[in-house]
Amino acid sequence: MRVRTKDETVRLSAAELGLGPGEAGGEGLGARATLVQFSSAFCQPCRATRRVLAEVAEMVDGVAHVEIDAEEQLELVRRLEILRTPTVLVLDAAGRVVRRAVGQPRRADVIAALGAAVGG
Repeated sequence: MRVRTKDETVRLSAAELGLGPGEAGGEGLGARATLVQFSSAFCQPCRATRRVLAEVAEMVDGVAHVEIDAEEQLELVRRLEILRTPTVLVLDAAGRVVRRAVGQPRRADVIAALGAAVGG
């Protein structure tokens, strides 16, 4: 079952992502936005995606980067219909998925997606 809000957007909590209750810094959802990356062990683009997302999260206050091993979180992967890695979800401060992308993102695209998350 996918968790959806009234407007049909998917919403995730820190607990669903296997995180603690804190904010940015790996302990929970970011205060302003969260970049959630689904990866797999032998995925080359996942490594580059990790670097880009970590870089952007460091540049923008209140943004956290969370990497999830798709092979270890199969229930969540199925529920969110993750079909390929890397898949990146951009969550707003409330945990709503505002953007979704498959494949290695460009830094400019990540920054633009964050604009939608923190501004929208």
